[in-house]
Amino acid sequence: MMGLVWSLLGILSGAFIAVQAPINSQLARGLGLPVAAAAFSFLSGAVVLGAISLAVTRLDGVALDWKAPAPWLFVAGGVLGGFYVTLSTILTPRIGAAALMAFLVAGQLLAGMMLDRIGFLGMAIREISLGRVAGAVLLMAGALLVRFT
Repeated sequence: MMGLVWSLLGILSGAFIAVQAPINSQLARGLGLPVAAAAFSFLSGAVVLGAISLAVTRLDGVALDWKAPAPWLFVAGGVLGGFYVTLSTILTPRIGAAALMAFLVAGQLLAGMMLDRIGFLGMAIREISLGRVAGAVLLMAGALLVRFT
């Protein structure tokens, strides 16, 4: 049952990404600069996440336990997210939200397969099987069909 719940939450998360791209593109038009729109998007997200983190730690009595992660981990996710938001803001009006989402999912799948294969940052290693390759090829073909038809 929980597997279904987690899967549905994944779909919901993907839907949020689809809605975020046109919102940020509209903001970029209003501001005249895609990078500024991405910055405001990140700033608002940081404020909300900071408030949620504060509330959770206060309500649950959770103490932050720093285990000194690698220094690059402090910025890597934000840097990658910054590129994602900025590129999505630029691409949405040029190729459309559906094509952007199709290519995003295809890119996520291809990167995810590589990360699984090497066990990136301690993830479980999963081999690249014929079925996974077939799924990736079909997903890429679907992305191209969404974009060019």
